[in-house]
Amino acid sequence: MTTGIKEWLLEGEHKRASQLSGDGREQARERDHPWWKVMCLTGVDYFSTLGYQPGIAAVAAGVLSPLATIVLVVLTLAGALPIYRRVAAESPHGQGSLAMLAKLLSRWKGKLLVLALLGFAATDFVITITLSAADAAEHAVENPFVPGFLHGQNMLLTLVLIALLGLVFLRGFAEAIGVAVVLVGLYLALNLVVVVDALVHVFRSPHVIVDWKNLLVTQHGSVWAMVGVSLVVFPKLALGLSGFETGVSVMPLVRGGGSDPLRGRIGNTRKLLTTAALVMSCFLITSSFATTVLIPQAEFEEGGSASGRALAYLAHGYLGNAFGTVYDVSTIAILWFAGASAMAGLLNLVPRYLPRYGMAPSWAAATRPLVIVISVIAFVITWIFDASVDAQGGAYATGVLVLISSAALAVTLSAWQRGRRGAFAAYAVITVVFVYTTCANIVERPDGVKIAAFFIAAIILTSLVSRATRSLELRVERVELDAAARRIVDKAVRGGHIRLIANEPDARDEAEYRDKLREAEENLHIPHDCVPIFLEVTISDASDFQSTLHVRGEKRQDFRILRVKSPSIANAIAAILLHLRDETGIRPHIYFSWTEGNPFKFLVRYLFSGDGDVPPVTREVLRRAEPDPARRPLVHVG
Repeated sequence: MTTGIKEWLLEGEHKRASQLSGDGREQARERDHPWWKVMCLTGVDYFSTLGYQPGIAAVAAGVLSPLATIVLVVLTLAGALPIYRRVAAESPHGQGSLAMLAKLLSRWKGKLLVLALLGFAATDFVITITLSAADAAEHAVENPFVPGFLHGQNMLLTLVLIALLGLVFLRGFAEAIGVAVVLVGLYLALNLVVVVDALVHVFRSPHVIVDWKNLLVTQHGSVWAMVGVSLVVFPKLALGLSGFETGVSVMPLVRGGGSDPLRGRIGNTRKLLTTAALVMSCFLITSSFATTVLIPQAEFEEGGSASGRALAYLAHGYLGNAFGTVYDVSTIAILWFAGASAMAGLLNLVPRYLPRYGMAPSWAAATRPLVIVISVIAFVITWIFDASVDAQGGAYATGVLVLISSAALAVTLSAWQRGRRGAFAAYAVITVVFVYTTCANIVERPDGVKIAAFFIAAIILTSLVSRATRSLELRVERVELDAAARRIVDKAVRGGHIRLIANEPDARDEAEYRDKLREAEENLHIPHDCVPIFLEVTISDASDFQSTLHVRGEKRQDFRILRVKSPSIANAIAAILLHLRDETGIRPHIYFSWTEGNPFKFLVRYLFSGDGDVPPVTREVLRRAEPDPARRPLVHVG
């Protein structure tokens, strides 16, 4: 019974691991689609925020909600949009801003930064699931046709929606762009009807605009005061910026076209991002204005009829309960599908990076265990926030803002490296604005940082444990010998044996190699009649996990030398020995000298710097890679 459950949970693990190997791109190519269809796939997340954004803006800014929303739109079009248009150009395979930072900030500092950003990304996606489910429940319980016993059961309905989402993914879920197109098309059409009808009512009743203006002047006095307050409350409205990172991550699905499909994909992705931003900006401004002037402020508060569902309130109030119910069903559907999109994004985001760092446990390559973990976390977060849309807004905004800030930083650093000083200055200003907004949101509502800190700690702890447990794997993708190296190996093969001496290069002069050879003959008992090959491995980037070894041959003062760079000395030596055995049919011998020092210290050095006590680690890597002792390369230590 237990074995059957385990096999079911880990089904597809090896296939998915191979798809997420190498540089993190899925090896299986997916069928591409027109950019506007892919925009609908990202739109289930981006556009669905219309379900709760006007209400959250009204709670945060009060009667200033339309002005604060204009600030949001300006930052969207003049800040986030140009940033992600640049990200699209620099990560056309969907790696996103995290991959850009990983390249710009090398070694462990880059890896740790990416792990931390993955924590904020996890916050973004998980809160998308819980917030969307909570808002869908809010729309359901406030519908007049819903049975009375469900009224007030927001928590129960939210948990049921999350559970259903998890069950769908446990059975197997493939994102259907066709479904996204239908949902987004219907949802935007219904929102257009609601907003246009609301604006008609506003302009037919000009007194509501007069009342709103009078209230603005009474509460804030001058225009400058209004602008200042709008800037201050802007971080609370940052939910309206969600969706840009998702828009870049789905780039592999965007159809290219023309003589250069990759350039065409970049161009079409930019169309996707621009069109989505313009459509959303129009809806944000008009919906914020209509809901602010038509809905009493008290109805936006927790427990009010417009809490988390401002446009639905207008749909029922002005277009009738029948139309309002259709609107509610459409909203519930797109919010639930936004949770599905977030779940799919999280299932692909974490395995895309962690295997490259050797920081993914074996079960992370299977979908079902991750679905269970994510669903349980979503249950806990829903319970912590009492299934409240407003309460989760800060945590959601934190995840969104940190990702946008990291993208702005990546683009700024890239512009500096490319020597584009004008672009660097412009991007730097945008980065400062987003960093300020992020810090202000964190100070005002620290819940997002607390949740992100949990994810960051869990990811780093799991990653380090996984890295330690997988450190003895043969983690070399392939070994390539240049022409000089092949000549050296061929000469050894003609002599009937392959004997290598591991040498840590220092002066690399004749005296160094002569002393090393004499030491091997005296202490390691290497045969005097053989001409050994010196093998020198230097550390490249120890934070990398998998690598391709490029072995260069060299001859110095009649000594034959193979040189290579690798993240790990022991893994490189083991891989080269196995490669030589497979290529030549001869079992190679490797000769080491014992390393003096504390074994525990060497173990830590091996995990983080790639060297350490090389002889025993090399032997253990060989033992695990080749279980047959009769075929295993021989290791000599003295």
